[in-house]
Amino acid sequence: MNRIIYKNKDNSISVLIPIQEVLDTVGLKAIAEKDVPQDLPYWLVNDTDIPSDRSERNQWTLDGSEGEPHGFGKESSEFTDEQLLALYNGGVIV
Repeated sequence: MNRIIYKNKDNSISVLIPIQEVLDTVGLKAIAEKDVPQDLPYWLVNDTDIPSDRSERNQWTLDGSEGEPHGFGKESSEFTDEQLLALYNGGVIV
C-alpha cells in the first residue's frame, strides 16, 4: 500500500501520495497520522485502487468496499523527534 485516502468534512475525497524516501523511512501510517486532519478516518490503499482518470475526481466517493478505516488523523501535524532523526540520518531532510 502506498496511498492514503480520506473523506473531508465536506464529503470530498483526498488522496495523499507520499514521497518514496519518507515512505521508506517512517512508513505510511505515520504519514497518515501526521497529514490527515485530526479525527478524520483514513484508509491505506494501493495506487491501483485509485481511478486513473482524474477528470472527474470531484465525483469520487468511498463506497464501503474499503472496509474499516486504518486509523484517524492525529492532533499533531509534525513527525515525532525519532521520526525526524531517522529522516535526517537517512539524508531525506537536512
